[in-house]
Amino acid sequence: MTEFRTIRAAAVQIAPDLDALAGTLDRVLAAVADAASKGAEIIVFPETFLPWYPYFSICHGPALIGEEHIRLYKNAVVAPGPVTEALSAAARRHHAVISIGINERDHGTLYNSLLIFDADGTLQLKHRKLSPAYHERMIWGTGDGSTLKVVDTAVGRVGGLICWEHYNPLARYALMAQHEDIHVSMFPGALFGQTFADQTEVQIRNHALESACFVINATGWLSDEQIAQIAGETGAAGAIRGGSITAIIDPEGEHVVAPLTSGEGILVADLDLEMNLRRKRLMDSVGHFSRPELLRLLMTNPATSPAVTPQDPVQGRSGMARSLETGETDNVVQLQIEA
Repeated sequence: MTEFRTIRAAAVQIAPDLDALAGTLDRVLAAVADAASKGAEIIVFPETFLPWYPYFSICHGPALIGEEHIRLYKNAVVAPGPVTEALSAAARRHHAVISIGINERDHGTLYNSLLIFDADGTLQLKHRKLSPAYHERMIWGTGDGSTLKVVDTAVGRVGGLICWEHYNPLARYALMAQHEDIHVSMFPGALFGQTFADQTEVQIRNHALESACFVINATGWLSDEQIAQIAGETGAAGAIRGGSITAIIDPEGEHVVAPLTSGEGILVADLDLEMNLRRKRLMDSVGHFSRPELLRLLMTNPATSPAVTPQDPVQGRSGMARSLETGETDNVVQLQIEA
């Protein structure tokens, strides 16, 4: 008989240190220790929390963000590198799965990346945001399909998406099809007031229902002093206030504990993974409630590269052409719509 564990989860809502990566990392490691002392086995942090989310891109136009963008580069995280080593050590020390958002620097480009460390410290996933939002396109490059993955961890199968990636139903379905037990989601918080918080809640509750899994969502927070520091004399302080909703959602789409919408704190809740089965028994979106002979998802998910050879069966143009012409899929699941 299959046995289902109960997992203790934590979602962290704290403010970054806007002056230095080291300061934010210290806050992260302190929060990990705090959550672990409460028995947390999986701990989730907000979007690009290391070193900080680029809130300046909301308040200032392209001509004015140059110096802040350069400062973000200088404080960004190289993965793997010293920061990921510190996070790995914390995961191993506390025997906890850790998921956190970073500004990842890869040579001359920044990426909005989601990391998942297993409880033994192994970096199981580095997912780069597929489509940065409108103001974010000045800041980050785009990810590819190679990291749309669900990974096996000490707490079960964990997948994750970043912020408005949850508005991409095919990205969500890609993870659902890999049978998530737990979905981690991360948003910046401190944006666009209650409207943003309400929309975020709709997204995470909907994903919990459709995927029949638990969702652990973490959003960021800014103090009044930090808001004033970022906005300056622009009059845009209201655009980076509110919008936080750190929450833990069950497979029925309900809050396991009351969400955290203001201030700093850590939500802790127990997740009975048997609830996933009970929900899927009624509605399994990638099983008995799907119609794959009518609708299937096409995933072209090799890693991309700026330089390839014509002989490369995945990167080269011939790879896609051959898969469509011959049916050889090379890691492809076809999308088919019957008229």
